Amino acid sequence: MEEKHEECGVFGVYSQESRNVAHTVYYGLYALQHRGQESCGIAVSYANKISYYKGMGLVPDVFADGMLEKLPDGDIAIGHVRYSTTGASQLLNAQPVVFTGKCGKVAVAHNGNLTNTKQLRDELIAQNAVFQTSIDSEVIAILINSLSDGDILTGIKRACTKFKGSYALVIMTTDKLIAVRDPHGIRPLCIGTIDGEVVAASETCALDAVGANFLRDVKPGEIVVIDSTGIHSHMMDGVPKKSSMCIFEYVYFARHDSVMEGYSVYEARKLAGKLLAKNYPVEADMVSGVPDSGNVAARGYSEESGTPFVEALARNRYVGRTFIQPEQSQREDSLSVKMNALRGNVRGKRIVLIDDSIVRGTTMRKIIKMLRDAGAKEVHIRICSPVIKHPCHLGIDIQTYSQLIGAYKSEEQICESLGADSVKYLTVEQLLSTCEGAKTGFCLGCFNGEYPYPMHDYEVDELKINKH
Repeated sequence: MEEKHEECGVFGVYSQESRNVAHTVYYGLYALQHRGQESCGIAVSYANKISYYKGMGLVPDVFADGMLEKLPDGDIAIGHVRYSTTGASQLLNAQPVVFTGKCGKVAVAHNGNLTNTKQLRDELIAQNAVFQTSIDSEVIAILINSLSDGDILTGIKRACTKFKGSYALVIMTTDKLIAVRDPHGIRPLCIGTIDGEVVAASETCALDAVGANFLRDVKPGEIVVIDSTGIHSHMMDGVPKKSSMCIFEYVYFARHDSVMEGYSVYEARKLAGKLLAKNYPVEADMVSGVPDSGNVAARGYSEESGTPFVEALARNRYVGRTFIQPEQSQREDSLSVKMNALRGNVRGKRIVLIDDSIVRGTTMRKIIKMLRDAGAKEVHIRICSPVIKHPCHLGIDIQTYSQLIGAYKSEEQICESLGADSVKYLTVEQLLSTCEGAKTGFCLGCFNGEYPYPMHDYEVDELKINKH
């Protein structure tokens, strides 16, 4: 819950006949709302045309007042929910990106973040490309078009050799739905089926929402083409033997009812709580989670330790995730209306509070003060991940070292800064053990500075220069 910006969610459906496919995408996006709350959009392919609608805000708000019904029936549709990791928060940058090019009418929706966007954009501008947005997703779309010979698959294959960073794409032409995952598999993407139709989504919870059966995950470096002849798999050249999925999908980003790479997100989080109880016990009267991301781990801690699980914080479920606000001041202002301490539960109690991570520390500091003001006797913080010491440019909006309390403070200093009685984190090895059931390797760059791609395309901040 603590102040991480997340990327996006993508969804697509291919039907053998024309129908209200926009409604299927709508429910899929609704299930992926946790992955982005700034903007959303749906594009529909029909009669060799593409119609689309995009707006700022939540899925049900953007498509209220009959806007969903205004989208035509069609046989293919894709959708997107967005949090801005690159590009300002404005309607101009909402997705899908829709254009007409060498392959006819095309729509692209992207989850992730390219690290060489500036280089690619400059090269394309030198070739007379014109950009309307500031997002890397438009760079992806224009590069695919520029490298295509009229065949969309050729354009995708050629473009992917030039991308650096993370990308899970759903791409729609007037006769194809295409799902693409970067060679390292940093962002998740899966495929399901329902009544002969094919669905692609960021998470399995979106398949469940539309009644689709999970078929499989898209492999790292795979391009899956769905058309009237079936599902066809194409692999990029030079795919690494070891994948590097972002481990924060299990820690925080994914919905806990999703299954990724064959392993339950719920089980990973519950095991994290058990490991915290086993390795970092403390005498306490109750254990609670920071809602909602800490609750599953808190129940695991309770089961392992025998400390009762009691809710310490009440959450206003009509307020979005704190981190999703683009500006830090907005995130801090929203906390006071997002949650409140349950005074009757916490007064006079020694509390173990479980959260997924600590980034800046500002939100956790406010929560601890909230609990103390409500009468809590002690507040012990247990974190389901290691100390975040390095920025991430692969889909989490942590751009500089100066944003990270763990980059320049020790565990003891973090504890003092937060005003907690104790703070303990899982180690990298312990976190990896919570995900042993997953059929994938992991990116741990934000913990150990080792990324699947070099980060030299990003400017370093002053703190990083001083540290290194």
